[in-house]
Amino acid sequence: MEHIEEKDLRYLLLLSQSFPTIADASTEIINLQAILNLPKGTEHFLADIHGEYEAFQHVLKNASGNIKRKVHEIFGNELREAEMRELCTLIYYPEQKLEIVKSTEDDIYDWYQIIINRLVRVCRDISSKYTRSKVRKNLPPDFSYIIQELLHEHTEDINKTAYVNGIIETIISTGRSDDFITAICNVIQRLAIDYLHILGDIYDRGPGAHIIMDTMATYKHWDIQWGNHDILWMGASAGNDACICNVIRLSLRYANLATLEDGYGINLVPLATFAMETYADDPCLEFKPKLQGDNLRMDEKTIRLITQMHKAIAVLQFKTEAAVIDRHPEWHMDDRRLFNCIDYQRGVCTIGGNEYPMSSCHFPTIDPACPNRLTPEEEQLMHKLHHSFRVSEKLQKHMRIIRGHGCMYAIYNNNLLFHASVPLNADGTLKEVELYGGKKYSGKDLMHNTGMIIRSAFTADSTADERRYAIDYFLYLWCGPDSILFDKSKMATFERYFLKDKTTYKEEKGNYFKLRDNEEVCDRILDAFGVTGPNRHIINGHVPVHAAEGENPIKANGKLMVIDGGFSQAYHKETGIAGYTLVYHSRGFQLVQHEPFSSATDAIQRGTDIKSTTQIVEMSNRRMLVADTDKGTLLKQQVADLQKLLYAYRHGIIKEKRP
Repeated sequence: MEHIEEKDLRYLLLLSQSFPTIADASTEIINLQAILNLPKGTEHFLADIHGEYEAFQHVLKNASGNIKRKVHEIFGNELREAEMRELCTLIYYPEQKLEIVKSTEDDIYDWYQIIINRLVRVCRDISSKYTRSKVRKNLPPDFSYIIQELLHEHTEDINKTAYVNGIIETIISTGRSDDFITAICNVIQRLAIDYLHILGDIYDRGPGAHIIMDTMATYKHWDIQWGNHDILWMGASAGNDACICNVIRLSLRYANLATLEDGYGINLVPLATFAMETYADDPCLEFKPKLQGDNLRMDEKTIRLITQMHKAIAVLQFKTEAAVIDRHPEWHMDDRRLFNCIDYQRGVCTIGGNEYPMSSCHFPTIDPACPNRLTPEEEQLMHKLHHSFRVSEKLQKHMRIIRGHGCMYAIYNNNLLFHASVPLNADGTLKEVELYGGKKYSGKDLMHNTGMIIRSAFTADSTADERRYAIDYFLYLWCGPDSILFDKSKMATFERYFLKDKTTYKEEKGNYFKLRDNEEVCDRILDAFGVTGPNRHIINGHVPVHAAEGENPIKANGKLMVIDGGFSQAYHKETGIAGYTLVYHSRGFQLVQHEPFSSATDAIQRGTDIKSTTQIVEMSNRRMLVADTDKGTLLKQQVADLQKLLYAYRHGIIKEKRP
């Protein structure tokens, strides 16, 4: 290192401001080298949560079963199964469990002493793979010092027994036991998952997408690869009327109005009024909602209203979609303007040259001469719905969070993450797709430029034309044939509602879904994205794995993992399970398969947990360290830069800045 170039010198001068002396730079090198030798942090991968907030929150609280496993490892020879179950429930739901314990426990002082000691042991074990600095950053300010002392001092040390016991006794005697227990349980939950990857689709179907987003707003280390349902809500928030109609239609289809009304304050009264007047004499049989969970107790009057609203918004959706498609002939989606294809006198729809009988043909708001034109009442309704989405402060906040933590794809530790698809030709080569301005892209460039289009819908420096196109493009991403978030021949929503012939319901999957079990195709995709290394993988969601029928989520000889196991109740019968979590820890990959979650109330009162089975996907022949990760690569570069700074100090190229 005899010569330092001018550009390197400028960088080292900046670096010297953070590390002004040889001692400072040396200490940081020692610190970084130590971190490189810690075990790799545990990554969790989840996909297709679809508003199932209770199951999602429980999986975060129990770290996909990891906390229960730790408790059994620590106390398996000391405690009965019931005691370990009670301890786990306390860790997951400390405030609620404490209320139950205090109402039933005879000697609460003794219980506090025992339970605090047990919680400290669990926290000590889970925090052992992190630096003290990282643990400290995850501690609540009120108890930071106390928890640090308890984690690093042991009653087994005869010189510290009285000291440790004194801390615990003082916590109890000062009336801080409940607060301390809640604090340390939350620390255990946070440290059990080092990083969370969500591979899309927080929204739709389930009742609490807004609650999930409230959870993520306070979560520290996570990212999301946008899914088609997330994009639909982003489009709605940006003012795409077709997306707004789709969002409302899906909510009505599953009788899930909580996210819209309670979560985001969307006013659906104008839609209800319009629907009751317009479809008063229409049974709307095809539009009865799919009821599940608590909605099974819904009364007939409410079901009838939701059914009418469902049809009203569906008709409005197909009209607004036609308007967007008409503006973009380059999308080649004119065949999806299906109101143009109906013979309203005969009650048949012509698709692909074939006539299909309609299941119903009652359209009081459609003029056969101009079927996609909105009536004055529909225009007024659409204006009100548009305004309600645009002014919802909480919706806009949640969409900003999704944009801030998200993108179309990500690469972490030799794993390529995206929600749905990389468009392919029939021979498995990457397919070029036309984007804004007529340019064609494939693979990584397609993903990147699609993400840039999405962001241009929300950025002030976009031109008016770019912004208009971007807002329209949300609809293509939702249902366009070459969309990286759809990749099917069509979205057969219209056919399922209005046509009797079920052969019209078929949505031909794109080549990616046909070829993704081919190892050579997966390698080609990984090469195109620049993912290297012997143990590289593609991780997807989007298409539910039919585990009950024997479908394996591990494909292409282990190169691809599909982790949509059906979190949503709507998919439980289809998949036979209730979701997957892929866990990537220092010893390799494990796929955790979840059974349906009853409820948080059951978990608190009866100690029930999500029953999960673990499948070993790929194990390393040695324990992986931070040095083996992307973070390790960055830390090694920082060490190299600091060593250059030391050289500059010791050779007088840069002067130390002593206080």
